[in-house]
Amino acid sequence: MIIPRRLAWATTASVILAAAILSAQQGTLTPAEQQRRKDLEAKLQDIAVVERRVMIPMKDGVRLATDIYRPKNAAAKVPIIFVKTPYNFNFWDVRNGVPADMSRIIEAIEKGYAYVGQNERGHFFSEGNYDILGAPITDGYETVDYLTKQPWSNGKLGTTGCSSTAEWQPAVASLGHPGFAAMNVQGFGAGVGKVGPYWEQGNWYRGGAMQMLFITWIYGEQNQVRPMFPKDTPREDLIAASRMFDLAPRMPPVDWDSALWHLPTEDILKSVNGPKGVFADRMPVETGGMMQQREPASDAWRKGGLWHDDMALNVPGLWFMSWYDVSVGPNLEMFNHVRRTAKAPMKDQQWAVIAPVAHCAYTRASEHTIVGERDMGDARLDYNDIMYGFFDKFLKGDANGRIEKMARVTYYTMGSNKWQTSDVWPPAGAQPMTFHLASGGRANSLNGDGQLAAAPPDADTPDVFTYDPMNPVTSYGGNVCCTGNAIQAGSFDQRKMESRHDILVYTSEPFKDGMEASGPITPTLYVSSDAKDTDFTVKIVDVYPDGRAYNLDESIQRMRYRDGYDKKVWMEKDKVYKVTLQPLNTSNYFAAGHRLRIEVSSSNFPRFDRNLNTGGNNFDEAKGVVARNAVHHSKQYPSSVTINVVRPTTPTARIQ
Repeated sequence: MIIPRRLAWATTASVILAAAILSAQQGTLTPAEQQRRKDLEAKLQDIAVVERRVMIPMKDGVRLATDIYRPKNAAAKVPIIFVKTPYNFNFWDVRNGVPADMSRIIEAIEKGYAYVGQNERGHFFSEGNYDILGAPITDGYETVDYLTKQPWSNGKLGTTGCSSTAEWQPAVASLGHPGFAAMNVQGFGAGVGKVGPYWEQGNWYRGGAMQMLFITWIYGEQNQVRPMFPKDTPREDLIAASRMFDLAPRMPPVDWDSALWHLPTEDILKSVNGPKGVFADRMPVETGGMMQQREPASDAWRKGGLWHDDMALNVPGLWFMSWYDVSVGPNLEMFNHVRRTAKAPMKDQQWAVIAPVAHCAYTRASEHTIVGERDMGDARLDYNDIMYGFFDKFLKGDANGRIEKMARVTYYTMGSNKWQTSDVWPPAGAQPMTFHLASGGRANSLNGDGQLAAAPPDADTPDVFTYDPMNPVTSYGGNVCCTGNAIQAGSFDQRKMESRHDILVYTSEPFKDGMEASGPITPTLYVSSDAKDTDFTVKIVDVYPDGRAYNLDESIQRMRYRDGYDKKVWMEKDKVYKVTLQPLNTSNYFAAGHRLRIEVSSSNFPRFDRNLNTGGNNFDEAKGVVARNAVHHSKQYPSSVTINVVRPTTPTARIQ
C-alpha cells in the first residue's frame, strides 16, 4: 500500500478534528502525565541535537527508519548507544496526542552518549519485507558502519535491549566490525541458533518440539500488508506523518487459550484471520519463510540472523537472563561458550546477571517479587547503573571501576531469596548429585508410589500411562513468554496438575539439611512406547513441607530426534530407549524439610506443540493416535535426574 508523498498525510480540518476526538477517546494518560511528557520533550530539544526519521540506506536499497539524538555542544566526539527493534519506537504518542516518554534518551544524553533507535526492515517506517530478526547480518553491520563513521561519533558503539531488541546483537557482533565495542543482551534466546546441546534455532524448538510462543508473537509481527511511503518522501513529511499515525497495527484480539488448539498447526494463524508471512508461507526474504515447515537442522536457519556456536564472538558482553524465561538454558550455554572461545581479553570481559523473574521483567522486581504464586523476596538490582558502568568502560574508556567490581556471574537463588556471586557457572564447588527414579509400577499422579532414590531399583517395574494428543497435559505456569492468555509465566503450585494419571510423579525424601541446587539439571530416561514417535516431558519441582509444589524448569524431547537433530529415527513397539533431555537450569535453595520432585509425561501444551504420535510431519496433520508410553527404572534401565549441588562455604553478601 503506497501513500502519495504529500497527500499521504495531508488531511482536511474535519478529518483532523475526528482524529483528535478519537485520540482523546483512546488516550489513557492523566493531564499530569501528559504535561510530564511535554516537559521531557522540551528538555530533550534543549540538550540534544534531534534528527528523526533519518532513512539510512542499506546496500540493497532498503532504507531503515532511524532516530538520532546526540548531546548539544559536546566538547568531544561521543560514543553511541544503539537500539534496534521490531517494536514501535515512534517519538510521538499518537493515541494520547503528546510526545512519547523520552526519559531513557535524556538519561543517555546527560551521561554523554548519543542514543540511536532504529526499526527493523519491514516494520513501521522502515522499508522492505520482514523476516525474524530483520536480516541483521547485513542491516545491523551496515548501520553500525554508518553511525560510527559520522563526524560526531568517537567510533565506538554499544547495543542494548531485551527480547527482540537484543536477539539480533550476537550475530552482528560476530562479524567483528571495529566500531561494535560492547553489547548488553537481555532475554536474548530467540537470537541463538545452535549452541552446545541446544538446537533451538531461536527458541523455535525445545528438544525438537515446537515452542508455540512464536505463533502468538508472530501474529502481530509479520504484517506485510501495511502503509508505506515512496522512497523520495522528504524527512520533514515523514516526521509530520509520525505525529498523525505511528503505523502500529491494531490486531484484532485473539483468544489464544482456545486458538492454539487448532489443527493442523500450520493453519493456526489462518484460522484466526492472521496475516500471511514467514511463519507458514513462502516469503521473499533471505530465509524463504515457511518456518513452521522446517526441521531443526534445516539450512534455512543458517540464512537468517541467528548466531550459532561456530561464529566467533569477540565483543565485551553484559548478559541479563532470568530463571522464568523461555531462553535461560541456551543463554547460559552461550555465555559459557563465549568465555571459553573468545580471544583475550574479551573472554574475561563478560558479565552475567540471572534474576528470578519472567521474560524481560528485571526492573519489575520489588521488595516482594512474586513470580506466578511464589514470593521470591527482594530481587531488586540497579540494572541501569550496571549497564552504564559497563558502557563507560568500553565506549568511553572510563576507569570508574563499576563493572570491574562485579563478579563474572551475579545470580539469584530462589528459596534462600538472595543475590550471590561466582566467577564461573555453575558456581565454583558445585558437584553433581544423582537421584534415581523408582516405583512399584504405579507412579501415576501425586497419589502414586513414585520415588527419587539414591540408587536404582534391582528389578524393572515400569510406569505406564496413556498419552492422548486430543487430551494433553496443559501448561501451568513455567518458563515461558509471549503466549497471550494461554499461559501465565512463573512458579505455581502444581498439585492440581499432578492429579492427572498421565503425569508420573517421583519425589525424594525430605532433605534433613538445606541444599542449594545451582546449575544445569540433566534428566536421563529409559522409555518405551507403542507409537512410532512420541514426546517425553520433564518438570523439576520444589515441594514444601506443607505440600505446595512449585515448578522450577521444564523440558521436552521429541523421540524422533533422540539421536540428533540432523536425523530422524523411529521407535519400535515396546523397545526400551535411553534418552537424555537437554539440560534444565535453576538456582534454588531446598530448605530442610523440602523435597525434590520431577514430573514425567508426554505433553506440556500449549508451551510445546502436541506430538500426534503418527511419525508424520506433525505440522500439517489434524488427527493423531493415542500412545501407550512407559518409563523404565532399574539397574538395567537407570532413569535418573542429576542436579548440581553447591555446598556452603562462606556467606555471600547481598549485591548492592
